[in-house]
Amino acid sequence: MQIELERGLWRPMTTADMPAVCAVGDGIHVAYPEDKAVFVERLRLYPAGCVALELDSKLAGYAITHPWRYAEPPALNVMLDALPERATTYYIHDIALLPETRGSGAGSAIVNAVIAHAETIGVSNVSLVAVNGSVPFWSRFGFAVTEEPKVTAKLLTYDADARFMVRTLG
Repeated sequence: MQIELERGLWRPMTTADMPAVCAVGDGIHVAYPEDKAVFVERLRLYPAGCVALELDSKLAGYAITHPWRYAEPPALNVMLDALPERATTYYIHDIALLPETRGSGAGSAIVNAVIAHAETIGVSNVSLVAVNGSVPFWSRFGFAVTEEPKVTAKLLTYDADARFMVRTLG
């Protein structure tokens, strides 16, 4: 997945990006830390869903997404070991953007690209856990807060404001 922006470029993530990816993640998601091994594993398991944002010649954001099982968001900082043989959702694990990306169109561009990619893999929806007050952002792209009893306990491992959100495809 490669997307040219007026002020930057979304490009495939590489293992060489990991130190910068971890630095961005640690800076943006202070309350939700994840080990480098989690990012490395996601890249290994589904490279087509891992992209890095270059802005002014430095890594300023990333997106990590992959096929998964509906209403079973992976726990924070946990290895997956493998992706399911029959995915029932396309899961947005994380999109993190540094403050200097605001106004660049990077967030909208990657969300639209992720949705377009999800439509090509044969699942009926895209899902995520919204944190950091991001429900309004995701709602702009057709995601809706969805109550799923089996997700409730997992959401509490994030915080009381975390919400499971789904966008139906097709």
